[in-house]
Amino acid sequence: MSLIALPRDVTLRSTDANWTAADWERLPNDGDRYEIIDGVLYVTTAPSNFHQWIVRQVVRTLFRAIDDAALGVTLWAPIGLFMPGCDPVQPDIVVVRAADLGMMRDRHIYGVAALLVEVLSPSNPEQDLVVKRAAYARAGVPEYWVIRPGERDILVHSEPERASGQYLQVAHVAPEGELVSPTLPVRAAVADFFADAPDTTL
Repeated sequence: MSLIALPRDVTLRSTDANWTAADWERLPNDGDRYEIIDGVLYVTTAPSNFHQWIVRQVVRTLFRAIDDAALGVTLWAPIGLFMPGCDPVQPDIVVVRAADLGMMRDRHIYGVAALLVEVLSPSNPEQDLVVKRAAYARAGVPEYWVIRPGERDILVHSEPERASGQYLQVAHVAPEGELVSPTLPVRAAVADFFADAPDTTL
């Protein structure tokens, strides 16, 4: 596959569904995000400053609630997460419970994480709201957050149903609301994830 330089915030997908983890290992480390879901390669270019600010704020919240309490570890992209049907994906944020730290080996994570977080890309919302949501539900990820910078809100998905690829519970947390995790001891004001960003360009 030949790669070309692309503008910021673009997602491409392969026309075939024959991509494997071995193919992924051979891809360049060039700042783009490469993910394979059900054999399809997805390529996402570098995120915006605002996207990264939101990731930073969420990671700070999770560190206080999870890492500092020795309940698990919080990691962020780029990192390879290998789960059923995902060979691999690179969520913006991954939380692994302390009891599951054995999943972290050989530079990657092999297993189902406790929490995955994606900050929605304005150029391709289908990637996070349809493709990844279904893949994460089929893999059995207990909790999945979709943070929407444009709306300044969050969708909290829980109770995955593997057979249908759906989450049975989806809570909308408004911009003025408080996020309360259904599976982890995490509470946070949604507004804090967006506050004081020096560049809010989507």
